[in-house]
Amino acid sequence: YDIILCKWVCDTLCWIITSRCLGSRGLMDLGGRLAGGGRASWRDRRLLSVAEGESWYFFTLAEARKKLTGFAFFFPKQPKGRKMVPGDLAQQQSDTLLPWRQHQSPNGLRRQKRDWVIPPINVPENSRGPFPQQLVRIRSDKDKEIHIRYSITGVGADQPPMEVFSIDPVSGRMYVTRPMDREERASYHLRAHAVDMNGNKVENPIDLYIYVIDMNDNRPEFINQVYNGSVDEGSKPGTYVMTVTANDADDSTTANGMVRYRIVTQTPQSPSQNMFTINSETGDIVTVAAGLDREKVQQYIVIVQATDMEGNLNYGLSNTATAIISVTDVNDNPPEFTTSTYSGEVPENRVEVVVANLTVMDRDQPHSPNWNAIYRIISGDPSGHFTIRTDPVTNEGMVTVVKAVDYEMNRAFMLTVMVSNQAPLASGIQMSFQSTAGVTISVTDVNEAPYFPTNHKLIRLEEGVPTGTVLTTFSAVDPDRFMQQAVRYSKLSDPANWLNINATNGQITTAAVLDRESDYIKNNVYEATFLAADNGIPPASGTGTLQIYLIDINDNAPELLPKEAQICEKPNLNVINITAADADMDPNVGPFVFELPSVPSAVRKNWTITRLNGDYAQLSLRIMYLEAGVYDVPIIVTDSGNPPLYNTSVIKVKVCPCDENGDCTTIGAVAAAGLGTGAIIAILICIIILLTMVLLFVVWMKRREKERHTKQLLIDPEDDVRDNILKYDEEGGGEEDQDYDLSQLQQPETMDHVLNKTPGVRRVDERPIGAEPQYPIRPVIPHPGDIGDFINEGLRAADNDPTAPPYDSLLVFDYEGSGSTAGSVSSLNSSSSGDQDYDYLNDWGPRFKKLADMYGGGEED
Repeated sequence: YDIILCKWVCDTLCWIITSRCLGSRGLMDLGGRLAGGGRASWRDRRLLSVAEGESWYFFTLAEARKKLTGFAFFFPKQPKGRKMVPGDLAQQQSDTLLPWRQHQSPNGLRRQKRDWVIPPINVPENSRGPFPQQLVRIRSDKDKEIHIRYSITGVGADQPPMEVFSIDPVSGRMYVTRPMDREERASYHLRAHAVDMNGNKVENPIDLYIYVIDMNDNRPEFINQVYNGSVDEGSKPGTYVMTVTANDADDSTTANGMVRYRIVTQTPQSPSQNMFTINSETGDIVTVAAGLDREKVQQYIVIVQATDMEGNLNYGLSNTATAIISVTDVNDNPPEFTTSTYSGEVPENRVEVVVANLTVMDRDQPHSPNWNAIYRIISGDPSGHFTIRTDPVTNEGMVTVVKAVDYEMNRAFMLTVMVSNQAPLASGIQMSFQSTAGVTISVTDVNEAPYFPTNHKLIRLEEGVPTGTVLTTFSAVDPDRFMQQAVRYSKLSDPANWLNINATNGQITTAAVLDRESDYIKNNVYEATFLAADNGIPPASGTGTLQIYLIDINDNAPELLPKEAQICEKPNLNVINITAADADMDPNVGPFVFELPSVPSAVRKNWTITRLNGDYAQLSLRIMYLEAGVYDVPIIVTDSGNPPLYNTSVIKVKVCPCDENGDCTTIGAVAAAGLGTGAIIAILICIIILLTMVLLFVVWMKRREKERHTKQLLIDPEDDVRDNILKYDEEGGGEEDQDYDLSQLQQPETMDHVLNKTPGVRRVDERPIGAEPQYPIRPVIPHPGDIGDFINEGLRAADNDPTAPPYDSLLVFDYEGSGSTAGSVSSLNSSSSGDQDYDYLNDWGPRFKKLADMYGGGEED
């Protein structure tokens, strides 16, 4: 009994301390941790046994503290004659939970209702049953007095997922109805209710916490089946490469969810079979050995295994993934020429020509900065004739001419070139001896064109030099010093054709007088282009430009401006400002001298010139009045050249009457044009008469048109045969009509039928009567060939006849010849009574006989 008492006291104290320090949630976590297979100390396991209620009844903390303080311990009431043993107490507590306890005082008062703390219920997942499986029984001590109905609420009972837990409403036994899955839901929070048969609450609801105990039923799953990583070649051991991660759906706080990693295989196993290692807890893959070389192994395939149960291969579940580790390139291989010397050839004066291709070998990754080659010319080209460009595809160096070479200056070049990479070499790597090579380039001679040493050559001379004057020698130089060649000259462009050039020595002479005032001169400069060609194979030629600056001489007389002017007929009303234009340039132009000639004398009598300045003067009337009209006023203009030139120019001055403002009136302007007042009036009268006649003609035409519409026609338009087409269906007698008798076109023997015509009736297209040229007379005897001669003679006579019609009129030859071979038809006399033989008509056939019967007379006829 003492042992039981001590055990009960210790358990009670442990429970109070645990509840005070951890609370109900801490107890639940402790129970779940221990139930999941985790490690626990003796104290944790003792707390769990106390929390599970193996040997004690539940008390509130206040009551337990009170009882312990006063050493008044409460023990379960034992039956008479029997002592309580620990086994009985455990059996009673394992079957029934009494959370609602009601105690009645001796004086009959009811004790206040108290809340109880229920320890969590642990249920292992994936249980095989049988189901429903009892978890716990809940009962109230009032069930002896009244009938109580029990129920549970919460997720898993009356909330989704539904009906995972159930309770017997009478006995209070709670069941789980199916296997649990911790990965689906790890815990449940339910509330238990007790009501009477009328539905009245008997006890306050209590909380029930149900924890699903985890089982190792899930394998670790990698996030990716294939992981890609990279590491630089030559990396030191311990260099980080990549991280692989696997997740386990089991509880990560237990061994079921604790994943450990390891490397299963490595492919290839070069230069070591263990080039990499993996952190078993984090999954970090790092290098463990030296010797990574991309040029030998570019990629490693590593199989990684993840195992739960802290990596225990006997009990844990495993899964694998593939890690592909690429070895990235670093510039640890300098480029090297495939040969130590190269050669090439280039024609002189050629640019952008590839003369040699330099090949290199680089074991780094192609088309990367570690592989891309850069070429430099170290020596042998001080003038910069060559450059080396890199072919982006083949990495070859193309030696290219960028500045033309001259065979006469350099016949060959010896270049020293160096190659390097676009990226710098890795630390510790030195340039190779084979990164330098020599390039020999030979220059070939070609026929070069002659050139003018002084191109755009400028010479100065006065204009007007005589023809044949030698101006200069414009010669060219042939750069081919090692070729014996002759140079010939010719003109290429000479716009005014003023120059000649000697084909042998290039001497230029004038072929005409050079005029500075010509339209071919621009800014006093005349420009001509000449060609120099050698006799090489093939021939080559060059051009040169000669510029001739022409110095002006006084060879152009000044011209008066303006050519026409207008002035009033009375003096002092207005004047005419005059000036001069000179094609020459200073000092052969102004100041100008203006003066009136002495002949004719009327010029100086009527006009006067007043000088304003060196370029302008004023022309005005000298007399008080000058009749309106147009006057030609000659003026002598002299320039200031040496010697001076003068010119007499005529200005047409219109003198007209003016108004008070000094402006010509309209009538005055007409009068000034040379017409008097009478002529002007006559012109106006004629215009009025002409307009009147036009008006009367229009009125008469309208009236006639009106009468034509109102007057009826005298004849029916259908009966009007005027302008109608008369159709004649006769088509002739066939081919027999083509047998013409040319004798019918012979000249008639007499002209009586023409001479007998009365004067005034003669047609214009008839032969004239009287003294006219003799037209040809045809002979009496016709001849087939004389018709052409007759027509030609008639045409010639008509051309010489002044009275004949115009040349494009129709000439009528209206005679029919001197006779007819048809004979006379006068014998066909209807009144002839001679006997005729008509028997031949019987041979004309039955159709003619039918016709004779219809239209013929009787037998007597």
